[in-house]
Amino acid sequence: MRRRAALAGLLLLTGCASGPSLETQGEVTAPPGDSKQLTIGSAGFTESDLLATMYALLLKQAGYKTSMLTVANRELYEPALESGQIDVVAEYAATFADWLNAKTNGADAPAVGSPDLKATMTALRKLAAPRGLTVLDPGRAVDQNAFAVAGAYARQHDLKTLSDLGRSGLEVRLAAGDECVQRPYCEPGLKKTYRIDITGVDPKGVGTTQAKRAVQNGQDQLVLTTTTDATLDEFGLVLLADDRHLQNADYIVPVVNRSRAGSEGVTGALDRLNDVLTTADLASMNEQVDNWRRLPEDVARTYLKDKGLLK
Repeated sequence: MRRRAALAGLLLLTGCASGPSLETQGEVTAPPGDSKQLTIGSAGFTESDLLATMYALLLKQAGYKTSMLTVANRELYEPALESGQIDVVAEYAATFADWLNAKTNGADAPAVGSPDLKATMTALRKLAAPRGLTVLDPGRAVDQNAFAVAGAYARQHDLKTLSDLGRSGLEVRLAAGDECVQRPYCEPGLKKTYRIDITGVDPKGVGTTQAKRAVQNGQDQLVLTTTTDATLDEFGLVLLADDRHLQNADYIVPVVNRSRAGSEGVTGALDRLNDVLTTADLASMNEQVDNWRRLPEDVARTYLKDKGLLK
């Protein structure tokens, strides 16, 4: 497997689209393709690198020649996926559904991503199909917004869920991005859905070291992070379960260019990972790369072998 394909020329080839033309969008009539040389896209951050590497290794074992291309911007890699310059990419169901919806229907279009995975997938596939994209089934792993507290604080107040925090009546200062005061999944949602008494938002960013330290030292009580955050243990933090499903269904889904990688061979190879990969597995692999400085390819290969997916 070639570790990275050059980015040069990506923008020069955008006219060579293999997806439907504007005149035929909505009509998907060609049979799914089965190119034996596939390019796997990565968005350039640790988790995306790990997923792309696992996809490439599984596809190679299934008889495909694979290369990887890093394009760190969805505005670039999604058109490349439509055109067939990228054949496969790991996406996040609700986020990608809303992104395609805005691209199709305008930035002010009502969101279609939601905490309901079935509804989110239905909307996502409806938006993806006219662009020549096939969205495969989601697996068990989800990377969505999450909230954490100090472990000692959780034990002191017997907190396991966000509902517990709401029932406690505790005053809570939240470390998050400054946009949290407006986003429905953040301060407004915590107040409305969980009745948590948010006294203020400390604008330290999403899951940053500064934000986690603020909760660790008691300056703040709650931090906005993600379900695959690999560093919570270092700060003595624990996640509180989103037991009323405030967050959108950002399950990891493989998205493929239908005319090049829509075959049962590709689907079968990637479905094998969906069957075993969990959120905790992904967090552990992120930790190995980010904290232990292991190479994504080594971590991905070891994981697949340990799970019996790679010879």
